[in-house]
Amino acid sequence: MSLKGMMTGRKAYKAHGNGNYAEALKLYDEAWTEGMDNPRWILGYTVLLLRDGQYAKAREILVKLQKNPALTPDMKNQLFINYAAAVFRMGETDKGIRLLERQHAQGPAGLIYQTLGYLYIEKYVPENTPDFDAIEAAAKQEAEAAKAVASEAGDTESTEAAPAEAEPVAPQSSAREEWQKAKDKAEAFIRESIDYDDEDSVCLDNMGQWVYRVLGDHDGAKEWFEKALKIKPSQIDTLWFLSRYDLDKGDSKAALQKIEAILENGRFSPLNYVDRKMAEDELARLKA
Repeated sequence: MSLKGMMTGRKAYKAHGNGNYAEALKLYDEAWTEGMDNPRWILGYTVLLLRDGQYAKAREILVKLQKNPALTPDMKNQLFINYAAAVFRMGETDKGIRLLERQHAQGPAGLIYQTLGYLYIEKYVPENTPDFDAIEAAAKQEAEAAKAVASEAGDTESTEAAPAEAEPVAPQSSAREEWQKAKDKAEAFIRESIDYDDEDSVCLDNMGQWVYRVLGDHDGAKEWFEKALKIKPSQIDTLWFLSRYDLDKGDSKAALQKIEAILENGRFSPLNYVDRKMAEDELARLKA
């Protein structure tokens, strides 16, 4: 690292720690150009890039950071989480899931439980369910085309003897069955995260979102959001979903207070269901 890169990087990291995020991001940009190679500072830089919506740049930097020999195991976990957040926001949720599943296989960690759990929610919400009828129709059409080609080849090629009867082939699982199996595995993982740490507010919120958004059981989700809020009263997504219950009861005042708390105290990240614009739009709607 150049002396200039080190000095600028230290200033950026200090500004970041003091909550001066705009200044920190500007300084990180300069320090990176000047050759900053401290992995802790670079990870901080990618966090701010992600919050700023610069996903491609964050991913590019994280790929380079993987080769840094000074990375500790905890830093590597953070690197993979930041990378998964970047590719998720770039529309590659499955890529992020595969990466974190491999990392989880090496040993449990709270940050992995939090992040992978959230990516599972985003993957399995009902609106992302594949069109299984179309998939099965396409597979059937492909099989029929292959059969027709084989039949045509059989008409033009002579055979000396009939082949021996083939062993019966076990039926393959349908796309629908495979999806459900993977979905059940995801739910088991999120429940396992609660067993790992039943006071992790993010994992509790993940459980609430799974029940609310994926299973559609709003009544069953409420207890999980309430448990999460007791542990972290400023948690963005938890406040959002609990405000939905307020609105269901007709208590717009309570809902408004929660949205105001989101905007006053919340630090939005790519791994939030709610972004700042969504909260600001809701605030305006409730005040109207």
